[in-house]
Amino acid sequence: MFIPTVGPIVGHTTTDHARIFLRGDHDNSLVFAGVRYRRLGDAHWSKGHFVQLKAYRDMSDVIVLDGLEPGTAYEYQAGWFSPLSPTHTIGTVEELPLQWPRNTYRLRTPTNEPGLPRAYIVGSCRYLRITAGVPSRPALGDRTFAGINRVVAQADPPISAVLMTGDQVYLDDLNVVAPDRTYKDILFKYRTAFSQPHIRRLMAQVPTYMILDDHEIEDNWPANRSGNDEVLYANAMSAYALYQASHGPAHERLANGTLDKSLKRYWYRFAHGDVGWFVTDSRTQRNLSADDRRLLDEEQEQALLQWLVGSPARVKFVVTSVLFYPDSKRNDGDAWQAFPQQRLRLLETLRKHRVRNVIFISGDVHGAMTSRLRHSEDPDFEVNTLVASPFCNSKLLPYAKATDFIFDQPMARTGDGEYRYELTSKVLSQDNFARLNITAQSVQATFHDRDGNPVQTVDIPLR
Repeated sequence: MFIPTVGPIVGHTTTDHARIFLRGDHDNSLVFAGVRYRRLGDAHWSKGHFVQLKAYRDMSDVIVLDGLEPGTAYEYQAGWFSPLSPTHTIGTVEELPLQWPRNTYRLRTPTNEPGLPRAYIVGSCRYLRITAGVPSRPALGDRTFAGINRVVAQADPPISAVLMTGDQVYLDDLNVVAPDRTYKDILFKYRTAFSQPHIRRLMAQVPTYMILDDHEIEDNWPANRSGNDEVLYANAMSAYALYQASHGPAHERLANGTLDKSLKRYWYRFAHGDVGWFVTDSRTQRNLSADDRRLLDEEQEQALLQWLVGSPARVKFVVTSVLFYPDSKRNDGDAWQAFPQQRLRLLETLRKHRVRNVIFISGDVHGAMTSRLRHSEDPDFEVNTLVASPFCNSKLLPYAKATDFIFDQPMARTGDGEYRYELTSKVLSQDNFARLNITAQSVQATFHDRDGNPVQTVDIPLR
């Protein structure tokens, strides 16, 4: 067996199962991929779990490890091969005396026990330029993931998951000059971005959750959409479905333990004990018409509102790839600032139902900060945001700074009062990622530079 050409990537992991993405390679005959595992410390491996790789999925797929135990460390091996006989099936390759790759990876299942300390890594925007099929300084973007690996190795409590909140690839890295538009070029970019050594090591060991933003398609999508972008969108979303959505919770788990390969939506939810996450698709279902302007489609908005009000989670994280707030002095129509009615509906629901401990997580602006929103007439209301971006910037793109945002006027007004926000941290203008440590008392957000060194820490009290 050969090591995967991309992956393995540990995706959505629960108390009893884990999703492992991997890619093989093209061959003139049958190609299979397999994973085997065992509890850490056990002598015997499980039987192999196999899938046949298909060209229409770019020789990639997801293998589900089922029947796992909560709060347990496992090690696993993954690889792909072409059997000598073209008549082999999934059933027959299970009986072959395969020589598995030496590479061994580890993963840990979570527990659902409430009140336990938990930790996460969040970040966004990893710029990797590819020109004429050649990546430009790929190690530069991978440097941040080496820093994340250092933090993961020392983390206490262990990192439960990595949240990548948008722009994991830049298909429009040279924008008008030479954007990636063909399916072949887009797939090559994903393979290159996800197979760099440090990000590869990270995703092979820590459950990784992803959601797209505009650069997975093109800048400021769909506002900049043109008449000849139909093929671009189809190609971009097909590649996103393979490399980012395939191993996440958006795919429902069937009764037999396999995944429903159809993809009905891109947004999803998951939880670890009393810590809940709602990861929104704030990009593909936008309505830009004047009579019903919305960033989230109606179904998603209602699902989010019901989750915010009805979920028993003690801490609720809402991932939205673009800024919920603060608002920018240069309103380009892309963030929540340009969808004020829908944003106000969310806030009024939170306030009137007295929903506590809600933190919006976003990226996009190539800067990092935390901020707090309050209401002039309701001292019990508070919503926080955390922005972590970028993993790796381009010299062609600016970093955000505090003077880019509006802090001297209300964000919104209603008949009941005003919503006002304030910075609760410095605005970092450098490559970074954030580590969230959740305790009984607070969410402690520590921003790290690209080498993993802590730059600033903010404590968000829980109520």
